[in-house]
This record gives sequence, structure tokens and C-alpha cells, in this order.
Amino acid sequence: MKKLLTIAMLFSLLFVQCDTASPNKTGEKETDSSVNTAPRSSVIDSSINKRLMDFSFDFLGKIQATQPATENFFVSPLSLHIAMGMLLNGAKGATYDEMAEALHVKGMDISTLNQAYRQLLTTLPAADPKVKLLLANSIWYRNTFKVSDIYLSTLKNNFQSEATPLSFSQDDVNTINKWASDKTNGKIQKVLEEINDTDVLFLLNALYFKGDWSEKFDKANTRDANFTLQNGQKKKVKMMYRQDKYFYTSTAEFAAVRVPYGDSIYNLTLILPNNGSLQDALNSLNTTTWNQLQKNMQPTKVQLGLPRFQLSYTIRLNNTLNKMGIKKVFTNNAELQNINPDGDLFASFIKQDTYLGVDEEGTEAAAVTSIGVSVTSMPVIEQFVCDRPFGFIISEKNNGNILFAGRITNPDSK
Repeated sequence: MKKLLTIAMLFSLLFVQCDTASPNKTGEKETDSSVNTAPRSSVIDSSINKRLMDFSFDFLGKIQATQPATENFFVSPLSLHIAMGMLLNGAKGATYDEMAEALHVKGMDISTLNQAYRQLLTTLPAADPKVKLLLANSIWYRNTFKVSDIYLSTLKNNFQSEATPLSFSQDDVNTINKWASDKTNGKIQKVLEEINDTDVLFLLNALYFKGDWSEKFDKANTRDANFTLQNGQKKKVKMMYRQDKYFYTSTAEFAAVRVPYGDSIYNLTLILPNNGSLQDALNSLNTTTWNQLQKNMQPTKVQLGLPRFQLSYTIRLNNTLNKMGIKKVFTNNAELQNINPDGDLFASFIKQDTYLGVDEEGTEAAAVTSIGVSVTSMPVIEQFVCDRPFGFIISEKNNGNILFAGRITNPDSK
């Protein structure tokens, strides 16, 4: 059941609610918990937004299929899409086509897609002044590896991506991890364990969210309560309670309630199964049913109980993305020539590290998506360092005449 909270939370973090709230037909006075009085704004073109939502529900469905039904998970489709968008700009041929289809952007001109990313990066953080939202991108590459200037320029102009060349020593692991920590208010402190000899480039997206409830929970109402696990066992949790008017609806499969943050631009939508399983309830959601769910919600007096909890989660996404049709980019036949036309590159890993904290004040959430790009094999570079006595010969090529010969046992460097 706790998995319910993590997934439901996800939707509120990724999409600005652009629908108009249904009017209150009861005649009762509304509170900020149910009515959005702030102006609504469309973040990006609705057709592109639909593609992002289609990807999100597709991705969540695949995650559910690959994760044990009794375990929590918390992921960010938006962070993944942006990070994959950076990688997409480096791809060509069938590698590009597979990624574009899985990202639900097949047939879209890449410049149009990049413009949408650029809009997201500038408009989402400013959508609600009472909510803190940060989006940041970075590219880190081995300083002996040539990255296309066009590729770097594309990421800078469209993804506001910082580009940093490093020696890729093990000390640089700390540098990259510090960037992730700085961009997530210290909630995600480690995204890399090591740098391998074949690693040449890392793409990172960081997403940080901190929002106070529009109407906070009174800590005096928080008390111990039983939480029923998937196997029927019960555990004690700190349950927060609040009675208010929230937008609410109920179907045969589940009940849903929307809890707003700040000026109600961002919302937490909770989904509680009625008779069936939570997995079935979540699998019934897609872009169409999600939009219909929002329209069906009506202001209703609700006694809301929500556990206070924290969650840290890490998942390697190679297998999940493979099931979504992204295959070639993980092989030695990957076509990433837009990053380096001469490099035999492939994506060695795509992973997410996330954090979620829910208490009486509000919600803090963070995600960092990391993509590792490696060469299929590093060229053998013999080390020949004259750091001890050495001999030398200066000769003429055509006839083999030796012009000079000698040895250096005590060089006088000036």
C-alpha cells in the first residue's frame, strides 16, 4: 500500500494541472485545499505535453511489471525524459528511431522537441512562486575524448547544460556526486560509485521539488496508526490527519483525492484501491483516463489520513528501457556519432536515484537521472616515459645515416 503514495506523488511533481476546477455545487465556502485561485498556465504545447504524459504512463507500467509488487518504488518520468532527450541528440539511425519511439516523440522534428525541453526548463520552476522546483542538466566528459562542438552547443542552448571536461580519475567521482547533491539540496549525495577505464561521458539531469501544503496538517492530529501491508501484516506508522474539502472522486476500481501545494499549481493525487489491487488500479491509468479522472473530481468534505514517511530509491533502468524498445543504444552497434563521429560509443547504464519525504509541512522530492556513455573498447596506449636514463639516435631516413647518438643519464632541464 505504501507504493500507492510513491506513485501517486509522482504525477503531481511532473505535470502542471491545466484544467479548470469544477465549480462547487454545494454552496459551501471553499478552502485553498480544494480550489485553485491562482492563474493556470500551459507550460508547453498540449500536443507535446500529451507525448510526455503518454511516455510517463508507459514508463510507469513497465516499472510496475519489473518491480516486486510488495516493494516501494519512486521514479521521475520527467527527469528520465529530459536526460534521454540529451542522449537522443547524440544519436543517429536506428538508435535514434528506437529512442524516439519509446519516448513517444517519433516523427517530431528534433528542433521542436528541443524547444519544448527549453520551455520546460524555464517555465516549470516559475510556475508557482510558493513551490521550489529546480531542473538542472550537466555533461561530464574525459578531457582526452573529443566531444562534438555542435553537440555541446545543442545541450547548452536547449538544456542549459553545464559541460565539464575532467581527467576521469576516481577523485572526479566526488566532483560529479557533489553536483548531484548541490542540485538536490543534499537529498541525493551519490550517483556514481566509480569511473571505469572505458567511460568517456556522463549525462545528468537533476530534478528537485519542495512544496508546502496549501493547508498544512496539524501536528497535534498526527498519531500512531496501523498500516496494512500487501501480505496482510500490520505495521505502526505516524498517520497525519486533516479534514477539509478536497477534490475527490470514486470509481469501481479506486478512490482518488487531490491535495494541493502552494498556489495549487502542483498537486498530490492519492489513489486508493476499492476492491482490486493497487497494481490493477494504476495500470488502468493512461493519458485519457488520467485527464478524465481530473475532470470527474468534485469538491468533497474528506477526512484525509496520510502516513508521514521518507523514501530513498535507486534503480538501474537498462532492462526497463529495453522492454520499451530501446535496445541498440546499449550495444556495441549503437549509433552515437553526433557525440563523436569517430567514437564507437554505447550507453553503458541509465539509472535513477530518488528521494521522497512527506510530513505535516509538505513534500520534498528529488531525482537524478544518470547516463553513462562508454567506448566499446579503449585503444591500447603503451606508456613510454623517459623518467630514467635513456639513449637516443638521430638518423637520416633514406640511407640510414646516423647523425647523432647518445644517452641521457642526468638531464639538465632549464
